[in-house]
Amino acid sequence: MTRRAWWRDAVFYQIYPRSFADSNGDGVGDLPGIIAHLDHLRGSPASLGVDAIWLSPFYQSPMADFGYDVTDHCAVDPLFGTLDDFDRLLTEAHRRGLRMIVDLVPNHTSDLHPWFRESRSSRTNPKRDWYVWRDAHRDGDAPPNNWLAAFGGGWPAWTKDLETGAWYLHSFLPSQPDLNWENPAVEAAIHDVMRFWLRRGVDGFRIDAVHKLGKAPDLRDNHGSFTGAVVGDRGLRFDEDWPTVHGRLARMRAVAREFGDRVLVGEVYILDPERLAAYLRSGRGLDLAHNFSFLRLPWRGAAFAHAVSAFEGLVGRQGWPAWCLNNHDHSRVATRYASERAARVAAMLVLTLRGTPFLYQGEELGLEDGVIPPERVVDVEGRDPERCPIPWVDPAIAGVGAGFTSGRPGLPLPPDAGVRNVATETADPASVLALYRHLLAVRTGTPALKAGAFESISSEGDVFAYRRRLGHESIAVYLNFGSGEVPLRGRGSVLASTLMAGDPGTVDGSFELGPVSGLVVKEQ
Repeated sequence: MTRRAWWRDAVFYQIYPRSFADSNGDGVGDLPGIIAHLDHLRGSPASLGVDAIWLSPFYQSPMADFGYDVTDHCAVDPLFGTLDDFDRLLTEAHRRGLRMIVDLVPNHTSDLHPWFRESRSSRTNPKRDWYVWRDAHRDGDAPPNNWLAAFGGGWPAWTKDLETGAWYLHSFLPSQPDLNWENPAVEAAIHDVMRFWLRRGVDGFRIDAVHKLGKAPDLRDNHGSFTGAVVGDRGLRFDEDWPTVHGRLARMRAVAREFGDRVLVGEVYILDPERLAAYLRSGRGLDLAHNFSFLRLPWRGAAFAHAVSAFEGLVGRQGWPAWCLNNHDHSRVATRYASERAARVAAMLVLTLRGTPFLYQGEELGLEDGVIPPERVVDVEGRDPERCPIPWVDPAIAGVGAGFTSGRPGLPLPPDAGVRNVATETADPASVLALYRHLLAVRTGTPALKAGAFESISSEGDVFAYRRRLGHESIAVYLNFGSGEVPLRGRGSVLASTLMAGDPGTVDGSFELGPVSGLVVKEQ
C-alpha cells in the first residue's frame, strides 16, 4: 500500500522573515527572531498547531524586490543572519515536528548576480546565453517584442544594456533579468541550488513564478490586451505557460525525489483554473499549486462554492488542491472583506476544504493591512500594507516595537496592535487566535477533514455548505457569507463555531445560522 504523502495532511504557515520577529533591534525580522518564536507555531501547549513552515526568501540580495532578486542562491543575506542560523532554524523546526520548505527563485536573478555580471560583460562571454538577450526590434531602437513586465503597470519587459547595445528580458523589475531556461546549463545550475538546500535538510520548495519558466523560444509578440500581470485570457500569451514548463518541472521533481519525500509547491499566477489544473494533473511536476483566482473572489457564498466545486472537478480525485486567502503579495482578508467575522469564516473555509491549507503570518490574529505614510513606503508594487510586522505584545506594554523588535519597526504596526497581538489574543478564549487553534486541533483529530472526499450540500446565495466524508465519518461545514440569519437543516454535534460562543452543542433538524458565521458539525 502506498504511503500517503505528508504534505496532503499538513497545514503550512508562511513566514515572511522581514516582518516576523527581529532579534537584534534593527527593525527588520531575521532568522534568530524566527527561532525564538517557533513555539507560537508548534511545540508548546499554546501553539497554533501547524505542521510546516514556508520560509520566504532570505538569500543574499540587494532587496530591490525584498529577496526575490537574488545575488547568491546559496547564501543567507546578513540582514537575516548566517548559514549557521539557517541550519539552527531548520534543526529547531524539525525538533518540534515542523517541516520547512523554502522559496526557490528560478526564473530570474538580481542584475548584481555574478552570472548576470558575466553575461552582460560581452556578447561572447560563456554566460551570455544564461539570460535572454536580443537586439532591437527591426523597426528601430525599440524593444525586441511587445511583452510587458508584471511590475510597473505597463513597463516593457525589456531593458537596453549600454555595455553591448542589446536588450535583456525581465518579467518583473529591470533589476531582475530572466534566466534563459532554453540553456541546459541554467537548468543544471538551478538543480544544483536545489541540491544544496536539500542536503541541508529542507523538506521542499515553494517555487516562485513557475509559469514564467516556459516561454515561446522564438519570443513572438503576445496577441491581445495585457497589462503585464496575468489578468485572464484576452488573447494569446507567449511570455509564460509555454508547454516546455511541464518537462522542466518534472525534472525539478526528480531532483527533489533524490532526497526522499520532498514537496514542490508552485506559484502559478494563472487565473484560469483549467490551465492551473494542468500543473497538477500529470503527477510528474508540482505537488501543489496556489490557486490565485480564489484570492480574488467576491464575498459571496455562491462564488466560493462555484470556484471550489469547479476546481475539484478539474484536478480530479488524484489531484490535490492548495487553498489560501492571504500571502505577502495580497491584501489581508480582514481588510479585503472589511470584517473580522469574515476573517473567521475564511479561517473555517480554508481549514476544512479538501486540500492543503496555507496560512500567512498574522492571519491567525485577524490582522488588517497596515497604513503606510508616504515617507515609509518601501515596496515598488504597493505591497507594504500586508507586510507590516507581527505584534507579539501590546505596544502599551512592550513599547513601539510591540515585541517584534526592541527598536523601531521598519514598517508601521498593523491597526489595533494593542488588541490584535499574540499575548492579548492568547488570553482571550473568544479571539481569532483561539479560533485558529481550535480549528487546527479539530482538523488534526478528524480524519475526514484531512483525507475525506468533498461533496457540496448547498451553494446558493449567501450560503456555502459542504460535506467531508471518510469511511463512516461525515463532517458537514455550514458557512453563511451574508448579513442575515439563514435557515438550514442538519443533525449532529458541533465541533467548531466561528463565534467561539458557549460549549459545543448539537444541531437537530432545523436551525438558524447567524450572519457571517460558520459551523463544523459531526453528522449523526
